Amino acid sequence: MPNYPVALILVGGFVVAACNPAAEQNRAVGTLASDRIELTAEFAEPIINIAVAEGTNLQTGDIILQQDDARATARRDEAIASTEQARARLAELTRGPRSEQITAARANLDGARKEFEFRTSEFQRISDIQARNLASAEELDRAKASLDAARATLELRRAQLSELLAGTTIEEIAQAEAVLKQAEARERQANIDLERLTIRAPVDGLLDSRLLEVGERPISGQVVAVLLGDRQPHARVFVPENIRAQVRPGQRALIRVDGMANTIDGTVRWVSSDAAFTPYFALTERDRGRLSFVAKIDLDVDGDRLPDGVPVDVEFNLAE
Repeated sequence: MPNYPVALILVGGFVVAACNPAAEQNRAVGTLASDRIELTAEFAEPIINIAVAEGTNLQTGDIILQQDDARATARRDEAIASTEQARARLAELTRGPRSEQITAARANLDGARKEFEFRTSEFQRISDIQARNLASAEELDRAKASLDAARATLELRRAQLSELLAGTTIEEIAQAEAVLKQAEARERQANIDLERLTIRAPVDGLLDSRLLEVGERPISGQVVAVLLGDRQPHARVFVPENIRAQVRPGQRALIRVDGMANTIDGTVRWVSSDAAFTPYFALTERDRGRLSFVAKIDLDVDGDRLPDGVPVDVEFNLAE
């Protein structure tokens, strides 16, 4: 059976509103909404722990879920070892050679000099014998090769001792410092990668949805959770074209939320510069009154978070 009383009440409301447009000119309607923040996984590592359930209110830094960090921990440990090695090398170059190293280099040079003197006399002896046809040409060639090797070893030992006596050059220290900086940068990057395996709340808000479960492996860049930002949603309303010029950020407003007896104070955060519904290229004289502009209004309310999607009616204080 038709519900005529309800229909008559709705028609009567429309008639009253039509007869009194001045009472509705500073109003806008919309719904409660939140800024959706999608949290993504940077690495394709399996999820090993989920710390909170959907619908939980979170504070900045709260852990939402954790991925397996075994591989990242190994890379971090390797980076730490490389940093320690580079730091020790720089300290060694800065300190310069030890007295024990110089002593050992002098001994090596002395041994190389004696070996060269022996190979020189041996070559001379073989040459004299071969000149009397008492030694073969092959023996002379071997003696010559041994003499050349002894001469090269002597030059090497002499250069090594000179290097130690001269000490470390400025260029060598600069190179060691650069290597240390590279190792420290890789260590910082490894620590960042390890920290990113723990998904945390970037802002205060409500965990709206979690898209993966323990044991699943997200791909790099995949959304794993959605967070509704702020402690309370905002009112997302459509400002009529005829009052758009009077509504601006910072303006006060009175908000009526369906299902709540009390009104809520609010402040306009943002008003779009683009009209909704009717494209600019389709404007006619009749369509101008149908233009509206999306606005966001922050709610001045404490307590439990209001649900998204609830219809609201906003009255702007155009007298400000």
